Amino acid sequence: MNNVNPTQISSPQAAAPALAAPVAPPHPARELWSYFSQNRGAVIGLVIIMVMLLAAVFADFIAPHSPIEQFRDATLVPPAWQAGGSSKFLLGTDPVGRDMLSRLIHGARLSLIIGLVSVSLSLAVGILLGLTAGYFRGVIETTIMRLMDVMLALPSLLLAIAVVAILGPGLMNAMYAIAIVMMPHYVRQTRAAVIGEMSRDYVNASRIAGAGPLRIMFDCVLPNCLAPLIVQATLGFSGAILDAAALGFLGLGAQPPTPEWGSMLASAMEFIQSAWWVVTFPGLAILIAVLAFNLMGDGLRDALDPKLKRESGTLWHC
Repeated sequence: MNNVNPTQISSPQAAAPALAAPVAPPHPARELWSYFSQNRGAVIGLVIIMVMLLAAVFADFIAPHSPIEQFRDATLVPPAWQAGGSSKFLLGTDPVGRDMLSRLIHGARLSLIIGLVSVSLSLAVGILLGLTAGYFRGVIETTIMRLMDVMLALPSLLLAIAVVAILGPGLMNAMYAIAIVMMPHYVRQTRAAVIGEMSRDYVNASRIAGAGPLRIMFDCVLPNCLAPLIVQATLGFSGAILDAAALGFLGLGAQPPTPEWGSMLASAMEFIQSAWWVVTFPGLAILIAVLAFNLMGDGLRDALDPKLKRESGTLWHC
């Protein structure tokens, strides 16, 4: 009989494979950045926006001159790298001798403020109206949505011009006009998202548990509708900057000597052939800012895809 070493006999517990330790789900912010960083265009747009934000915050320290200071002996000076240029004015001066670089930097601050105020106002009112229409339905929904359809039937710039004509030209009135123009998009998007969420089980469970309409609307339904609204708000920044520039170009937005990119274009149009820099640089600033927000919005759309989040199980429950 063969001798068997007892230490060589493995117990069933030892033979069983070791259970793997549970893996914690990734943090939502890390998961969002993982999806967002896969889009190179979105990352480039984010970098440009961060540079604009830093320039806007520290404009008083970065800008070499005051945006409204006039150097009478240096009107229409070309950029520093062109013949006749000066290192004192890197991007040249405008027809009244103001430094172009300083005005562009301060214009970035103004453009971001316009975008923030306009998008915030339109988003807040749009969410309220969209939630009301999607939750209560019936006559309330019909009234709200038909009003939004009328507003959408008008060209956005024409509607903004009409609002500014009623309120009067000025930067703040231009912000109100842009907010009114963008509001129907948020209303329709919020309503569509709310209707899709109202048939889900967690909403019915909240009703059975005795939750009131306000709690269901704001605590249960709204958090699950924020992803497309965040994307739309990011894209709305580019629309707000473009509309503000258009109103400024028409003389209905920021008034001189405010360093707003659209008004800078309008005041320099007659010098487009003799001094190309006074038109080119404000136009490039508008182009780069709008493109950056559009690129970042596309990246957020991919990262915050509702279908992708539901497949991964990320869903807010009240």
